Amino acid sequence: MFRPKLPDIPTPPPTVVPQQTQAPAPAGGRSVAPYLGVGAGAVAAVVVVGVVLTALLAAVAVSAVSVAIAAVVLRSLVTSAHKR
Repeated sequence: MFRPKLPDIPTPPPTVVPQQTQAPAPAGGRSVAPYLGVGAGAVAAVVVVGVVLTALLAAVAVSAVSVAIAAVVLRSLVTSAHKR
C-alpha cells in the first residue's frame, strides 16, 4: 500500500548490424610485401629520429639547468665578496 511503484524499464529498439563485406584481393602478380616493408622502415626511421631529438632536448635542458645553478652560485660568491 505504501510502497512506491517503480516504472517499467522500456526495452530499447533492436539494433540492426550491417553486414560487412570483405574487399576482393588485388588481382595481379604484384606482391604487397614491398609496400609493407617500406612502411615499416619509415615508421622505424620516424621513431629513431623522435628518440634522438628527445635525447637532444633533454641534454640541452640539463645543460641549461646546470649553467643556471652555476650562475646563481657564482653570483652569490661575488656579492658576498663585495660585502666584506
